[in-house]
Amino acid sequence: MADRNKPITKGETAPDFTLKDQFGKDFKLTDYKGKKVLLSFHPLAWTGICTDQMKSLEKNYKNFAALNTVALGLSVDAVPTKKAWSDNMKLKHLKILSDFWPHGQVAKAYGLFREQGGTSERANVIVDEKGKVAWVKVYKISQLPPIDEVIEVLKKL
Repeated sequence: MADRNKPITKGETAPDFTLKDQFGKDFKLTDYKGKKVLLSFHPLAWTGICTDQMKSLEKNYKNFAALNTVALGLSVDAVPTKKAWSDNMKLKHLKILSDFWPHGQVAKAYGLFREQGGTSERANVIVDEKGKVAWVKVYKISQLPPIDEVIEVLKKL
């Protein structure tokens, strides 16, 4: 996976990856061809806005399923951190992936790694059913991504 200096853009093939979820199980992006995949990047677990971001994905699990979409959270935190955080948030459906090692490799491949601080940007990337990037939005680190915006985009795809 090559590092990028700027965020991935609509129409590009989404770089494939395999990351562990909070339960230590592999998630491979290309295994989900035929579905849309929402990659919701967040800087770090256990922070207020990141927690709200993941809870909004969990709360909208059925909406995503109805739109043939798998929503995922991604950050550079290690699997045990993801597991403890997931348990604390009482997640039942949402997979939160660990981009811990090689550190931030997926964030780098998508052009969403912040060298200063060593975290990802706060961003949403929608990968379509054929593995192409359909939508990308990078938010201010201090901004909670509006879930309604993401759902409206998914409805149009």
